[in-house]
Amino acid sequence: MIETDNSTGEQVIPLTLETPVWDRVFTIAPLVVIGTREPDGTYDLAPKHLVTPLSWTNYFGFVCTPRHATYHNIKREGVFTVSYPRPNQMVLTSLTASPREDDGSKPGLSTLPTWPARQIDGLFIEDAYLFLECELDRIVDDFDINSLIAGRIVAAYAAGDSLRQEDWDDNDLLAQAPLLAYINWGRFARIEESYAFPFMSKFKR
Repeated sequence: MIETDNSTGEQVIPLTLETPVWDRVFTIAPLVVIGTREPDGTYDLAPKHLVTPLSWTNYFGFVCTPRHATYHNIKREGVFTVSYPRPNQMVLTSLTASPREDDGSKPGLSTLPTWPARQIDGLFIEDAYLFLECELDRIVDDFDINSLIAGRIVAAYAAGDSLRQEDWDDNDLLAQAPLLAYINWGRFARIEESYAFPFMSKFKR
């Protein structure tokens, strides 16, 4: 059924909530790789796209589920890493979603180039453009089967070619170091062009 919005004349289609709204239209999100430590001392890397800063200051959050090892590793260890991959690392990032073997291991992770975090126990993927070391702040459960994991950033690193500079145009920076965007569900995009946002006069965040 198509309805008309009387204020604009635009046609809108009501969506059933029996399936997630997010499966019916495309939305854009970051794509990151979360690093955690397993009970046996090895490390796990897993891709996540329901991620966001949690304030204007140094807090980071992402959605996970207690069905995943990432959730339990963070709850037990109290720390995790975040790597923001580049568009040319899409295949590498996909490898972090490889299925586990019967013993719980992910053999595909052994082929990934990584480097160690400095202030917490964890790993980053090499050649990403932003790296965060986080301490667990809180876990909020019961978003149906999902949970929000919130961390406080205790250390951060950025690739030199991705760092914003006062004397460098932001659009030129994106052309030099494009961003990876995940398009839910199952697509991705390379962002290398942007436009200045038309903020109203005296706007404050």
